[in-house]
Amino acid sequence: MAKKIAVTDVALRDGHQSLLATRMLTSDMLKIAEKMDKVGYWSLETWGGATFDSCIRFLNEDPWERIRNLKKAMPNTKMQMLLRGQNLLGYRHYADDVVEKFVETAVKNGVEVFRVFDALNDTRNMKASFDAIKKQKAHIQGCISYAVTPVHTIEKYAELAKELEKMGADSICIKDMSGLLKPYIAEELVKAIKQKTSLPLSVHSHSTTGMSVATLIKAIEAGADMIDTAISPLSMGTSHSPTESIVEILKNTEFDTQLDLTLLSEIAEYFKEAKKKYADYASSFTGVDTRILLSQVPGGMLSNLENQLREQNALDKLDDVLKEITVVQKDFGYPPLVTPTSQIVGTQSVFNVLFGRYNKLTAESKNLLIGNYGRTPAKPDADLVKKALQELAVEKTTDCRPADLLPNELDKLRAELEEKKLLDNISDEDLMTYAMFPQVAPKFFAERANGPVEIKPSENTKSSGKKGAEAYIVNVDGVDYNVSVREEGTILIDAGNTASAPKASGDGKVITAPVAGTVFKLPLSENSEVVSGDTVIILESMKMELEVKTADAGKVRYLTKEGTSVAVGDPLVEIV
Repeated sequence: MAKKIAVTDVALRDGHQSLLATRMLTSDMLKIAEKMDKVGYWSLETWGGATFDSCIRFLNEDPWERIRNLKKAMPNTKMQMLLRGQNLLGYRHYADDVVEKFVETAVKNGVEVFRVFDALNDTRNMKASFDAIKKQKAHIQGCISYAVTPVHTIEKYAELAKELEKMGADSICIKDMSGLLKPYIAEELVKAIKQKTSLPLSVHSHSTTGMSVATLIKAIEAGADMIDTAISPLSMGTSHSPTESIVEILKNTEFDTQLDLTLLSEIAEYFKEAKKKYADYASSFTGVDTRILLSQVPGGMLSNLENQLREQNALDKLDDVLKEITVVQKDFGYPPLVTPTSQIVGTQSVFNVLFGRYNKLTAESKNLLIGNYGRTPAKPDADLVKKALQELAVEKTTDCRPADLLPNELDKLRAELEEKKLLDNISDEDLMTYAMFPQVAPKFFAERANGPVEIKPSENTKSSGKKGAEAYIVNVDGVDYNVSVREEGTILIDAGNTASAPKASGDGKVITAPVAGTVFKLPLSENSEVVSGDTVIILESMKMELEVKTADAGKVRYLTKEGTSVAVGDPLVEIV
């Protein structure tokens, strides 16, 4: 009996997120929407992941307006989004009332399929979103984040699929974010899951290691019902297998997708031209990176590590960092490397190489170790857990569902937004935007009326306006980072931040920035008394929070302010 394979094209989310730094404007999607709606896809992944962040941070677009317009333009095709479980689209756990309101608002605006994952495969972190999606009568696709470690086995993945089915999933997805799923392993894994559950099974496999086409075919032969692909101009590299190629491979077989290749070719021709506009954001990685087969580091994470180390003037340490990642992943309990655990493990590995192993733990590393992100696949190193507990001044690890410790926060968020007086009327959509990205949302609200930014080739490789520096965007696992690259020996001056910064008196000890980053928080008031070991400033570096402590006692004099970009060695605090 013929079995039609359902196809989800991810070009409008994961495709341009992987290859064009998530910079595609909604207007360029809408121009081809009518044709995409006629193809017969099972769904189109159009929202979630980094698209929400990118819309308000870089494009001056309202992400809610995007999904509304896309659904209106493609009424015959299901709109699908990627949701990070209790993290939603941000980088922390949200209270259950925020999760419920976000899902409700997403459905109201056009989302019909929610692909839900948790970086640790801790199903407790997926429960609230499952319940909220079920309440809205939308489709729940429960995700298995695929990793290759001593504690991740086919049997455990199959049991996880069974658990997701019991929780109310409508379908299951194997999420192979690093391209590590080998074709014959995929065959075994699909068969094991199909034996345990009766749900449709989707396979999502990135092309980074060059195995994805073969992996999809073996998965289909083993019983997979659905696959992810990307229209060819937005495929391969760190993206996905090309839609047209898979359609042609399966044509006239029992697995025929029945998608119109002529129409797909017209869509491909459109994107071939449209992506030229985004040349300045195009990933330089378009081939195959077999280093990942050894390091098991996602391709986007690998390129980001290179840029992080370049920013810290330590690019020669890349091989050391790649080796360190395997150590940190093991010590942290073998978390799969996907947002946010990929950033946590990667950044901690950089800090280990730069400062000595675990001499500087990021705030996120501490919280992961003590269970605030959920249950890790294996127990973390006991000595590291003890260190994290001490530094956080916490008595015991979190053994319950982390969100159980979070009080409802919708009213608090609304009160904050009202106090800031940024909006005349606070809609659910704007409240959710503020909840996801409270640091970015105010600027977006103020500038939203100006409309989307204009993007032209070469527009974004110009100087950032800081002498001797050029600005680049680096994307890792769906998160964009601003990176400034300058010639060795030059300094980066930001007149807007340094003009009013106080100078050191010369009477005390000056603490300088150990890493490049942004001043995230000044935790003390001016002239506060401190003793050795006290935290005097918190930096955000590589999307992680790093506490900077004093070795001396005295009074605090800040030499910088919140929001200032700092380079290694820049003065931060004087202890007098």
